[in-house]
Amino acid sequence: MDTAARPLDARSDLVIDTVDLGRGAGRMMQVRRTVEAPAELGIEVIGVPQGSPVELDLRLESVVEGVLLTGTAEVRMAGQCVRCLVDLTDDEVVDFQELYVYPDNAEADAETEDEIRHLQGDLLDLEPVLRDAVVLDLPFQPLCRPDCRGLCPECGADLNADPEHGHDAPIDPRWSGLTSWPEEES
Repeated sequence: MDTAARPLDARSDLVIDTVDLGRGAGRMMQVRRTVEAPAELGIEVIGVPQGSPVELDLRLESVVEGVLLTGTAEVRMAGQCVRCLVDLTDDEVVDFQELYVYPDNAEADAETEDEIRHLQGDLLDLEPVLRDAVVLDLPFQPLCRPDCRGLCPECGADLNADPEHGHDAPIDPRWSGLTSWPEEES
């Protein structure tokens, strides 16, 4: 569902009421709060678990066009190493900045309308901005360590735990029938 068309619930932790900020350019307000992470905040191999705490430190500034939101979100990421499948957890601080345009601002360019975030009345929805900032900051291929050796492609053994792990050279399938022949006695 399009977030611009969705009615906002002012009681949601990810919705900020800007009525105290007013529409006079140059006014500012600080907001600090802890919210629960929304669902599906991540990619398949790593993300922020739903319901985990997200520490928000926000600055809202009233500008001529609308409200400029600048802030950070401290999140706890969880996932798996793409090479050895060991579980990973890490704390990250993600920075973001977004301009929310007043609903009655006629200066919005029709070509970039999809990229513009609008206030709904005096309400500002943080979820799309938080989602964009966190997901774009995630590693595409998370690793437990930069030199992770991964798993053995033949048997699945952890090559980090056993660096000397190896297998005999494979027999060419064209000659594999000869392995069943008895050895000659000298």
